[in-house]
Amino acid sequence: MNDDRGFLATLIGDGRPLLNLVALTLCGCGAFAIFQALSGGFLPQDVAFLGMSAEQLCSLQGCRILHFMVHDRVSFGGVMIATGIIYLWLANFPLQQRQSWAWWALLASGGCGFLSFLAYLGYGYLDTWHGASTLALLPLFAAGLWRTRTLRETEVPLQQGRLLLLLSTTGIAAAGLTIMTVGMTRVFVPQDLEYMGMTREQIRAINAHLVPLIAHDRAGFGGALFSCGLAMLFCVAYGAPSRHLRQALLFAGIAGFVTAIGVHPMIGYTSVTHLAPAVFGCAVYFAGLAQMFFLAPRVAVSA
Repeated sequence: MNDDRGFLATLIGDGRPLLNLVALTLCGCGAFAIFQALSGGFLPQDVAFLGMSAEQLCSLQGCRILHFMVHDRVSFGGVMIATGIIYLWLANFPLQQRQSWAWWALLASGGCGFLSFLAYLGYGYLDTWHGASTLALLPLFAAGLWRTRTLRETEVPLQQGRLLLLLSTTGIAAAGLTIMTVGMTRVFVPQDLEYMGMTREQIRAINAHLVPLIAHDRAGFGGALFSCGLAMLFCVAYGAPSRHLRQALLFAGIAGFVTAIGVHPMIGYTSVTHLAPAVFGCAVYFAGLAQMFFLAPRVAVSA
């Protein structure tokens, strides 16, 4: 028994291995979500809930309803990967250096992310796979935070000269909150309905469960985006200049923006008013990151 406890304590360590496991799982789940969405199929629980397959839905309205769902799910997968990258950086660099803000960043971002699961229930659809993965990750994340609470020792001042990144990450969090709110209420914005060439009532007439399923996807994407934006905002505001911070923000930005923007031309959803905020946010984000790459290294602390 004592040997088992010793092995478990070694495995858990200071709690960061648990947080790393959560982060890697988020990246894996995000990659699976992108792969599954691009395959054009539904998960078994989606088929059971709708009572129709993806192929049957694709036969309607030039497949645009299915493509619309694919665009939400690909975007969701990209955000999950981005969040996992940021969590890995937080756990292995500032938290390892006992910087308190990193622990609070994980608590705030992860707490909002897990709570956003409740937004999926607003329309009466419970994704069993999503629910099971959430229930599996929650105790690991909570235990990791509990074990790492003793690492909160060093207070770090706000970083200066990162206005573009602060604006863009604040915008990411605000966009996520907006999308989650839309998913819980109206579900669609006018550009969505214009793309599909249908009204909300016409979509509901096809299948009474179709709007709740789309609402689940949209609220899930919005909640994940808010959680990711919040974590990024902490990193930009408090993270000390370093090569590994720049790399984490670069890879997270690529994962999030490339999927969220790139999927639109793939499905023919090219509304300028719909894409403009994301494209503008992407430009501001990478402009701020370029400033960090090319200007900050002159005064940065070596990584």
